[in-house]
Amino acid sequence: MLAIVAPGQGSQTPGFLAPWLADSFAADLLAHWSSVIELDLVRLGTTADADEIRDTANAQPLLVAGALIGAATLFAGDDSSISYVAGHSVGEVAAAALAQVIDGDQALNLVALRGREMAKAANGSNTGMSAVLGGDREVVVAALAALGLTPANENGAGQIVAAGDLNALAKLAENPPAGARVRALAVAGAFHTSTMQPAVAPLAAEVRMITANQPQLSILSNKDGAVIESGDEVLARIVGQVAGPVRWDLCMSTLASLGVTGVIELPPAGTLVGLIKRATPDVETFALKSPADLAAAKEFIAKHGGK
Repeated sequence: MLAIVAPGQGSQTPGFLAPWLADSFAADLLAHWSSVIELDLVRLGTTADADEIRDTANAQPLLVAGALIGAATLFAGDDSSISYVAGHSVGEVAAAALAQVIDGDQALNLVALRGREMAKAANGSNTGMSAVLGGDREVVVAALAALGLTPANENGAGQIVAAGDLNALAKLAENPPAGARVRALAVAGAFHTSTMQPAVAPLAAEVRMITANQPQLSILSNKDGAVIESGDEVLARIVGQVAGPVRWDLCMSTLASLGVTGVIELPPAGTLVGLIKRATPDVETFALKSPADLAAAKEFIAKHGGK
């Protein structure tokens, strides 16, 4: 049984889309989306430097476009081998498009707005995020609460991302929870916390203008790892997720409990398969990084695909 997952912010690297754009279909699609959202995704995905694509307003649409191009190239419109889809944080917008709740243009419009509004909410907030690696989950969560920090991303495999005031994050780094180490992340604010609340209303207004389709593939939610059957609920959860924690640990647990045997991570792949390998080692993984991986990915699909 096969699942497809889309990565979140921080997984982007300079030029990661360049090899995909050798294909005219992918190049035309990215040029079209660039026009739709009035953002040069072609340049951002090929020649822009790390600082420019780290900008939230650029990174988010770039990541969703990359995931959708990878999926379109690999599956060529035939999704019959896929049982489940999921995405980490902004990757959930790509997952919604893969499940046909929304189309590609709607996904790019939604994620472009998401990126802009989250960047606005972060501006001047004096907040950030740090990865807490190792330690007992309950001990880590308690330590964050004592400092007024939020476990914004619970990624499983001994990784929790703390978010909140920069001074509190500095105190966390000075005195990490037992058995853990703390690493500051190069992000502009406390994503998936109440700091992002100003971004919720504009996203909700955008979603109200979309007629959601019922999911054609089973899609998992970052909120609690549940399989969501309603298109409207998928979009409502994407809106709420902006200011709420990401529970990728629960998504991985659900995939394993549902009997998934293989997971393909879409471009720019690597982060999520690493987490899955550590958290659920019995599930095989494949990182689709470039077109050079397509032949091997199709063999992986032949092994694990089918309802």
